[in-house]
Amino acid sequence: MDNPLLQQEGLPPFSRIRPEHVEPAIDLLLAENRAGVKRLLAEVERPGWHDFIEPLEEMEERLSRAWSPISHLHAVMDSEALRAAYNACLPKLTDYGTEMGQNRELFEAYREVAEKGGDLGRAQRKLLENALRDFRLSGVDLPEEKKARFRQLSSELSELTTRFEENLLDATNAWQKLVTDEAELAGLPESARDLARQMAEQKGLEGWLFNLEFPSYYPVVTYADNRELRRELYEAYSTRASDQGPHAGRFDNSEVMERILAVRHELARLLGYANYAERSLATKMARSTEEVLGFLRDLARKAKPQAERELEALRAFAREHHGVEQLEAWDLPYYSEKLRQHKYNLSQEELKPWFPETRVIPGMFEVIGRLFGVTIRQSEDEVDVWHPDVRFYEVRDSGSGELLGQFYFDLYARPKKRGGAWMADCISRMKTRNREQNPVAFMTCNFTPPVGDKPALLTHDEVQTLFH
Repeated sequence: MDNPLLQQEGLPPFSRIRPEHVEPAIDLLLAENRAGVKRLLAEVERPGWHDFIEPLEEMEERLSRAWSPISHLHAVMDSEALRAAYNACLPKLTDYGTEMGQNRELFEAYREVAEKGGDLGRAQRKLLENALRDFRLSGVDLPEEKKARFRQLSSELSELTTRFEENLLDATNAWQKLVTDEAELAGLPESARDLARQMAEQKGLEGWLFNLEFPSYYPVVTYADNRELRRELYEAYSTRASDQGPHAGRFDNSEVMERILAVRHELARLLGYANYAERSLATKMARSTEEVLGFLRDLARKAKPQAERELEALRAFAREHHGVEQLEAWDLPYYSEKLRQHKYNLSQEELKPWFPETRVIPGMFEVIGRLFGVTIRQSEDEVDVWHPDVRFYEVRDSGSGELLGQFYFDLYARPKKRGGAWMADCISRMKTRNREQNPVAFMTCNFTPPVGDKPALLTHDEVQTLFH
């Protein structure tokens, strides 16, 4: 079988990737990597950077190049078949990672290269420093019985965290509401109504369709005069994947979360930490849990009084101007927007025409260009993507025109796509004696999609998310 996941040159061929390609590719690469590590340890008597570290890094990069498009598709274009393939490979990858991290002979070889130093550059020394840290965080110093328990828990944790994300995605996709009486949509901006009508038409329905994707949910709880409609969407949104709400128990993450906490705690204790928070800080800048808690408590002490004053002002406004004696959770965004309009004669919706995607994106690229001396342009080449909305960009040096990196931009919310905004590696930056590889990234958002032929109009919050 011609497996596109084994293609190691160029960009991922997304249109050719099928779920049935996933497990054979990963099985092959894991076997090749295990054999490659064994061969290097046997043949290289005095490990150095070029004859030992670089070949290992290149093997890991080959595995990463095969897995990154699968991991990404699982997050943005999920399906039953892809999910099954992803979950079949996840424990294999976790076991492989823990196995390598607990390989004492491999650890000693890395340490030997680090201690020799020689003409290693700053980046090379940092890579070795992080690698030695990660060996210890994988349990390389543990006795054999504890190593086995660590491997078991690590595999379970990877499966639990994936199940948590899948339950949340399934719960989000399971709920929708069709409104057929436009009177129920009083207060809702025209842009939100247009989007809801477009969503209904795409499913062959008459009326206005709402779901729990943020661009659909947010306008209802912020602008809809219909308090019961706001309550219904708020309850469905805030109880996703729980034992409460319209799908109570169906996608419940309660036991999953409890088990995640227990497994993390046991893993941390195996490594000698008092708790998972201490273990987490091993790879972060904060020096101790006390320092983090001190920062948070100080922030809360300064922020809470102002928050309490603002909440009381909101209650007074709702009572005096709208006759509402008791504010519920689904009332807070609605009356906050009313208060903003009352005080400043300005609403989030009125700002949206100032932020069309066709101006915001080029504007952001212009700011980045001035700060870092680069130009960002959409690629003129035909690039294979996973959805028609996705665009592909190049980052070049403004002076020389040298290609520095590339990225996919997936801006809009849609079904089967995980919520939030994030960046992930597609292809890592790598420079060895054999190759120099530019980085390629996945940039993912969940903004309000365009309606019809109009450009997408972003809220001020979406613009902030984009820039952050």
